[in-house]
Amino acid sequence: MTRNCDYLAIVKKWSFRSLVPRLPAKFLRYAQNFFLEGERRLRYPLYVCRTNSRLPLRLRLPNLAQKSSFMDRHHLVLKFILAACLASCSIVEAGEPSPIVDTGQNLCYDNNRQLPCPGPESTFYGQDAHYQNKQPSYIDNGDGTVTDNVTALMWSKSVDEVKLSLVEAQHKAHLMTLGGYNDWRVPTIKELYSLINFQGNTGTPERHDAFATLPPDAIPYIDTDYFDFRYGNTAAGERYIDAQWLSATPYVSTTMDDMQTLFGVNFADGRIKGYGYQKQGNSYQIKKFYVRYVRGTPYGENDFKDNSDGTITDRATGLMWMQKDSERAMNWEEALQYASSFAFASYSDWRLPNAKELQSIVDYTRSPDFTQSAAIASVFECTEVINEAGNRDFGFYWTSTTHLEGPHPMKAVYIAFGRAMGQMHGHTLDMHGAGAQRSDPKTGQAEIGIGPQGDARRVKNLVRLVRGGNVIAPPVASVISNKKYPHTVKIIDKFSPTATTTLRLSLQALPGPPNTHHGSYQFNMGGFNTQGSENKPQGTPSRQQIHTVNRQIKPGLERPNGEQWVRRLDKNRDDKVSVLEFDGPRQHFSDFDLNRDGYITASEAPAGPPPRPNQP
Repeated sequence: MTRNCDYLAIVKKWSFRSLVPRLPAKFLRYAQNFFLEGERRLRYPLYVCRTNSRLPLRLRLPNLAQKSSFMDRHHLVLKFILAACLASCSIVEAGEPSPIVDTGQNLCYDNNRQLPCPGPESTFYGQDAHYQNKQPSYIDNGDGTVTDNVTALMWSKSVDEVKLSLVEAQHKAHLMTLGGYNDWRVPTIKELYSLINFQGNTGTPERHDAFATLPPDAIPYIDTDYFDFRYGNTAAGERYIDAQWLSATPYVSTTMDDMQTLFGVNFADGRIKGYGYQKQGNSYQIKKFYVRYVRGTPYGENDFKDNSDGTITDRATGLMWMQKDSERAMNWEEALQYASSFAFASYSDWRLPNAKELQSIVDYTRSPDFTQSAAIASVFECTEVINEAGNRDFGFYWTSTTHLEGPHPMKAVYIAFGRAMGQMHGHTLDMHGAGAQRSDPKTGQAEIGIGPQGDARRVKNLVRLVRGGNVIAPPVASVISNKKYPHTVKIIDKFSPTATTTLRLSLQALPGPPNTHHGSYQFNMGGFNTQGSENKPQGTPSRQQIHTVNRQIKPGLERPNGEQWVRRLDKNRDDKVSVLEFDGPRQHFSDFDLNRDGYITASEAPAGPPPRPNQP
């Protein structure tokens, strides 16, 4: 049971409490003293170890035949400790796959509402809540750290009010001694995404000034019972959903007009996006993030085996995947039906993967522009598509996970294995990178220009099926859990005056389009802006260089009219754009809102940059 096991640490108070958290403190102290005495008398160290580098903690004991008088005297204590360990920990053999943390989703939905989880013969059977993986489980270690019992990663609990660049975050991690450890790092995108919980909800803005108002039904996509959380600093002019967390995973191509890009997770709206942080070939970094630091053995590395029968096994997770995809696109309901009736390679238990399962096979070292392939290992086969810009590309792939945005569950999560397309300033391009996780309506018509970055909505997406792993399909009646997520929605909503003032001044330094303010420039990239002036650091691209492409209209593309402009930004489909839905600087909203009713209609929609009162 302990072969091939890496010994990590002699049992100490912190590790013992992690192993047996159910024991009272008095017994923990007694038990620890027992083990320390055992080490001294037996001269045989008692170890806590993991198997396969990243599996749950396990206790190794000396041979009971040694020093039998000592062992006999404490035999009852020993038995009690072992029982507690077995009850508290997942004991696994060396070499077993590392499980994927469940998405947490435990309710079922059709195309626009919650419904009792349907049975196997029903239309919407096979969605996320029908299958249970290793449920999210954490321990607050009481020292500013949180341990994930599934991945064995240790995380920083708090979140600083000041956002950082990757370079700044890596420097801080290098100096950190949180919890007595000095091996902290910025997480990879797969490590960071392991924390997402799809019981979260982006929320439903109800007022035209909701830009500065957190909707009452908003719930973070991370468990605030264990992790501190902040939304965007609305007092400084950010949107409340400007809560992007940093990963150390770069996009191997570029997004948004040749921007070098880092992937991050937005725990306010439940997405992975590539965020442009600096212009290609330029050291002037612009985008900054909240940061949650991690330590422990790296998580999320794949180990694929071609089974030579049209299936691929990831030995790192135990999941078996179809080597080919569906080769045809379909809506979400059709995808569930396709999976439920599928049989291949003598297996009939294929299913539509949940968001975390599908994201686990993304290869972030690959992209259509960098490797001329989908963002997935070459052992898989991917159907080529023609994207919204008319270029050869690869598809979006459905998951079984519903994405909750407001009261109506009308969207489902997909992973973009090709470019995550969008449209801004009449230019159709890769907005968020291959490997992004966004969501599409479960039914409807394809369109582009949706939301702040003009996302492409395809509605009909490809499917790659999965089977196996640690997943169980419980009886339908037991699917819905009464466990509240989280027990308490705890939000840190206070920002220091210094942090707010600094951020506000930074945002005010972004006065708008290039022809309106004294040589400054702005390019909206989803809740943040590239910024600069005539005094910007050497090597920063000029305003003219950045906007040349954006001002050009490609042949065959017309500049959007007022109705198209409204449709692009109108998330709640009320035929007008609120402050929250507006994708430009807040001060520009007032310039367009001619009748001051708090909305921009098609007749008020801009045909170009907003007019300024002080200009002729």
